[in-house]
This record gives sequence, C-alpha cells and structure tokens, in this order.
Amino acid sequence: MSVLEPTDHVVIVGAGFAGWRLVEALRRDGYEGTLTLLGEEAYPPYDRPPLSKQVLSLKWDLEKATLATPERIAAANVELRLGVRAVGLDVGSNTVQLEDGSGVTGTHVVIATGTRARRLPFSADGSLLALRNRDDVERLRAALDAIDPGGVVVIIGGGFIGAEVATQLHERGFYSVVLEAATRPLVGVVGLEVAGWLERLADDAGVDLRTSQEITDVTTDGRGYSVNFADGTALDAALVVLGVGAVVNDEWLEGSGLVIDNGVVVNENLLATERIAAIGDVARFGWPNVMGEELVRIEHWEVANMHAQRLAHFWTTGEGPNDYMVPYFWSDQYGKKIQMLGHPRPDDDVVRVHGGPDEGKWVALFSRGGVVTGIIALAQPRALMLSKHFLERPTTLGRALEEAPWAN
Repeated sequence: MSVLEPTDHVVIVGAGFAGWRLVEALRRDGYEGTLTLLGEEAYPPYDRPPLSKQVLSLKWDLEKATLATPERIAAANVELRLGVRAVGLDVGSNTVQLEDGSGVTGTHVVIATGTRARRLPFSADGSLLALRNRDDVERLRAALDAIDPGGVVVIIGGGFIGAEVATQLHERGFYSVVLEAATRPLVGVVGLEVAGWLERLADDAGVDLRTSQEITDVTTDGRGYSVNFADGTALDAALVVLGVGAVVNDEWLEGSGLVIDNGVVVNENLLATERIAAIGDVARFGWPNVMGEELVRIEHWEVANMHAQRLAHFWTTGEGPNDYMVPYFWSDQYGKKIQMLGHPRPDDDVVRVHGGPDEGKWVALFSRGGVVTGIIALAQPRALMLSKHFLERPTTLGRALEEAPWAN
C-alpha cells in the first residue's frame, strides 16, 4: 500500500457526516492533493442526530446542524458538488458516473452514501412522513404547524428514531402514539430483558406505546389518516410518521464488480480494492473485537466518525489499526439518555450491575461465553465510560464484576 501523494485525487461519494469527517481527517493528517466531495442533497454536509432532537423540538434552527460552513469548506480546500446523484462506478478507471451523464475520475474513491429511510407499501405511502434528512424534518415541521395542538400523531416503529420523534412531539403538546410490531421495542437490538426495562420509559413519559401491532394499511382522505389493523380496528390520526429502519444506498454500485452484501464489503482497513474504500452506514466491514473478527454493518454516528479517522490514517501513513474499535451510540428518548458501547447480539447474556428500572437509571453488561461484549446504560454516562476498557481488550465477566467501576 502506497500512501497518498500530493498528485492524487480523492473522490468521496456521499456528502453526509462520514464523507465530511473524512475530508477533515485527510487534511488534518497531511494530505495535500485534490479532494472532491459529491452529494445527492443540495445542502452542504450537516449533522443528522440533531434533526430528531434539537431541530424537531424547535430548540435549533436547521443551520445550526451544518458541519461544512463556508469557512470550513475553504479551510479544507475541497470541491463540493452538491445536488448530483451517483449512478455507477467504473472500478477500472476509478470513475464515478453521475445522473447528469458526467463523470468524476480520481486516483482513489470513497463510498459514503449511507442509508435512506425505509418505506412500507401502504396506500397512503406518498404522503407519509419519515425523518432521515434535512428535507424530511422541514416537511415534518410544516405538517405539524398545520394540525391542531393536541392532535394525534402516529409513529409507526418504536426503535430509536420512532421513540425520539414521539418524545419531541409529546413535549410539543401533540398526542404521540407509537405502534411497534415486535413484542417490545428494540428487542432485536438489545434483547428481551433490556427491552423490557426500556419499555416502561414511554409510559413514564406519557407517550402511548403499543406493541405487537399488526398494521395492514394506512389510508388518507386528504384531511387525516386511518391506520388499519389486522383485527379489523382502525386508529384515526392527524399525521403518520414512519420510523421503520433504513435501506442501504448501494444499488448504484450494481455491476461495478465490488462485493455488495448488505452494504459494500470491505476489510479491516475499510478497503474494497486498493484504491476504493467504503465508510459509515454503507460499509460492511471486517471488525476485530474482543470475540475475534466479524463482518458487520453498524449504523452509528460514532462508527462513521471512527471510520473516517481510520481510513485517513491508513491512506496517509500506510498504518492499519492497532486497537479495537469500540462502537458507541446514544439515543435521547422519553426524557432519558440511553447509551451503549460495543455491538452485542440480542441473545447475549445480560446482567444489570448498577441501579434499576424503578430508579430510572442503571448499567448492564452483555457477555458471550463469559466475555464482556457490550455495556448499556440509562442515564449513567460516567459509569458507562468508566467501563469502556472492558471492550478494549478481552475481559471476563467475572473480572468486570470484581472491578465494578460503575460503583465509583
């Protein structure tokens, strides 16, 4: 692997968080060559997490979420081409083909096209809202302005986005109803036991959470919506928001010759080929961790950030990672902050080591085969971070319980 030279040209496809962080990291690590950042949206790169939190709650205006200010763009010496959609990639020439018929050729290409909101085949799909990007939050805020205070807003999906949207709408005076198909929200992420502890948060916050919901259709008469269920009942709503997960933006790479399997498959250095990489939500990457190595795709803000730092370091020094990357995510929902370190499986063993649901704060450890695989906390950020080292090297559950840093 030869490191980047001043004569190189790095083309980054995807002007979201991961793409912009890579621009910054490459410049910080000393890359002096040409940088081109291509984005399908018309806006400079911005941060997505605030959209379902501070922006939706009206505490921030949209511009406050912008990452790539004019000053930062100038300092990074990067060419931004916005409002252009990539439709193909010629790996032989490292040429990104655009919808307008033009192409951009570089010496290196980085795929950072992320994900988009999943849709469902309902009759009213064309008018159902989601919350994934800047246009989505503008449409949602405008729709909320048009309905009466106290109006019923149905959120389909009780995962992280659904819960965050429901929380903000409840705080703004709307009646939030969250409809979740599973027996408990987030059960496929954190497992049955932890999902049970989290389930009660909605009720404590005054949000109407309904689980095991089988929705057959959502219809509209132009004035409101009807959510129809398999048991023949229906629920009327002023607005319906979808929060049912995401779809990987990798279709444009079909026929490229890259390995596409629930994302772009890359190695531990985030490379699909020597000169083509993928980072962020779109990357399915080799992840060395305390349990060995897994091929994973993780939709976390911090993972995208770490990908950008690691790829920049590898391409500017030739040095791969020499430590475990510890995934981290957080979610503000129902008046509480949920945080997790690691990437445990939902069927991993779990033990609560501090606090409890009745206290409204707790810390729990996930383990597999007696080795700690994850740490999750509710309203206990310091205790969580004091425990991070358990995932930076293999640590037995027994040793973690004996050390008990959360008790300090």
